[in-house]
Amino acid sequence: MLEFQPKIVVLGIGNLLLRDEGIGVQIVKMPSVIFCSCLIHQAELPNKLGNYYPNLAIIDGGTSPEIMSLVEGADKLIIIDAVKGGKEPGTIYRFTIDDVDLGSPCSAEDCAAHKDTGLQVYQKLSLHQIDIVDNLRMLSLIGKQPRNIVIIGIEPRTIEPGLELSPEIQSKIPEITRLVRDEIRNTKP
Repeated sequence: MLEFQPKIVVLGIGNLLLRDEGIGVQIVKMPSVIFCSCLIHQAELPNKLGNYYPNLAIIDGGTSPEIMSLVEGADKLIIIDAVKGGKEPGTIYRFTIDDVDLGSPCSAEDCAAHKDTGLQVYQKLSLHQIDIVDNLRMLSLIGKQPRNIVIIGIEPRTIEPGLELSPEIQSKIPEITRLVRDEIRNTKP
């Protein structure tokens, strides 16, 4: 009997032309950094990902994604994006869609789960990509919203025209990718 494998979607959001605003897209364009150790060569990447996560989709959502068709039926959606939460540049946030949608405080369970990680679990954030929230609301109305939605955001240093990430954001890529890997590994069927 085959074991159920949850469908996981990793969705990177952002504008690559506005420096730190493109962090989500930058991350999903590096699947080997997210999912593989240094022992796995790029040529082995598709087989390794397929063997361990057969229902994993890594998607470049760009600047204004119509995500309904991309995330429909997913068990877990992990969104990576730049988030203006008012903290120092490079601050990493982890929150759920309820924290964005309702402006409600994070649950005691979420805050407790991350208190020893050094992460800022921010309570009242709003995504600059409101289209995502609207798309997820529509999916919810028709009963097809992912069961579990997690947003991993990073406070940008600059959102000025340019192609490179600021040094503060570039230095956080290993931590962001570790968080994404942890979210994937901790997904329950």
